[in-house]
Amino acid sequence: MKKIVLVIGFEIKRKVTNKVFILMTFLTPLIIAGFVALMFWLSMEEETEYNVLVADESQFFIGKLQGNNYATFLYSNISLNKCLDKLNQEDVDVVLYIPHNIIEGAGGTVKVFYKKTPGLAFQTMIKSQLEKLLFEHKLLANNINPSTISSARQNVRIVTEKVNEKGEHAEQITAFNSLLGFLSAFLMFMFITMYGMMLFKSVIEEKTNRVVEVIVSSIRPFQLLMGKILGIAILGIGQFIVMSIMTFVLVSVISVTLMSGVREDYQKFLKQQKEVYEKGVEVNFNQLENFQGELEAFELLKQIDKLNFFEITICFILYFIGGYLFYSAMLAALGSAADAETDAQQFTLPVTLFLMVGYFIAAKMMTNPDTSLSYWTSFIPFTSPIVMMARLPFGVPLWELILSIGLLYLSFFLMTKLSAKIYRTGILMYGKKASWKEIFRWMFS
Repeated sequence: MKKIVLVIGFEIKRKVTNKVFILMTFLTPLIIAGFVALMFWLSMEEETEYNVLVADESQFFIGKLQGNNYATFLYSNISLNKCLDKLNQEDVDVVLYIPHNIIEGAGGTVKVFYKKTPGLAFQTMIKSQLEKLLFEHKLLANNINPSTISSARQNVRIVTEKVNEKGEHAEQITAFNSLLGFLSAFLMFMFITMYGMMLFKSVIEEKTNRVVEVIVSSIRPFQLLMGKILGIAILGIGQFIVMSIMTFVLVSVISVTLMSGVREDYQKFLKQQKEVYEKGVEVNFNQLENFQGELEAFELLKQIDKLNFFEITICFILYFIGGYLFYSAMLAALGSAADAETDAQQFTLPVTLFLMVGYFIAAKMMTNPDTSLSYWTSFIPFTSPIVMMARLPFGVPLWELILSIGLLYLSFFLMTKLSAKIYRTGILMYGKKASWKEIFRWMFS
């Protein structure tokens, strides 16, 4: 046991001093925090202010276009060329040109001239208002009351609820859960691959440098194998904890700085909803604040509040440890069978394919999370670390988690015994590239 501890210490010391390892430790939390900030930013309403000068040749839309907190409409009877001159000389950001034949049908094309680039939200707002006004105009032209059509329309909101074996159910937000599940599966795929290849290259490096000949003179090959696997596992757990703390701090800072106002508005929004629910039509709707532009951000906050981050973090650590141990045992054994680093690809390809299968299943779950394939592959050790992390945000029974993790760790012990037989023979073999037939013979000898 003492010799295994020495190998563990050596592996940790060698990797910690690596510049790439240090860079990834600090760079990964920044990437994750940036992704979270991007999600918040995209969910918030566009804040660029526009002064829009409307050049309406049809005279139909004058006074009918409604501005909001980032767009103000000004109307003019002057020609388009004079409006464009104002765009260059005065405090006008956009000129909205509406031709005289717009009401007649497809012959009319609306144009937007700008010096401040209009965003998608602005363009969508303009388009929807023009289409709505034209639609209502044509209804009236055919003696149809627009209010009749409007009252016949009804929005439908779909809420999915997960029901467990006890009959308990809770609301699930499929789109956000799909994204979170895929992100968790991607991180699991990245970490297992990164640390597994780290061990694989370490084995090949020691073998090609003939350092292992000196090492095995004082330690058994099995002890060396276990020391290297556990050393990088401890290193990975430590790096993950450091990155998790940094990510939590960065996301908290982003939440305070970027979302503080949205959080306050969200609490006001919930209070208003409760008031409307309790008082009904007796509520003075004129006194209620309008949060229409922040509804997407409110929905994102609602989804985040519903997540059990403690469960996700614990499961991620357990599956990362189990997945790494399982795959590293294979990679270390295959690395010992390679004669040079150039021959390593033929051995790493099958292992990489197993990981890629799990990754592709997790990607497929974004559109269809509850398939038989995703269910059964969440128990198979080759794919369970990745697929189960993709399933977790949708709610997984405790017994399935216990069974999946138990099978993963049991498979690690079995794989280590088989890999040790390959490692024991392959680590001291030089000048010959082992075939798959020979590897299987070592494994079952």
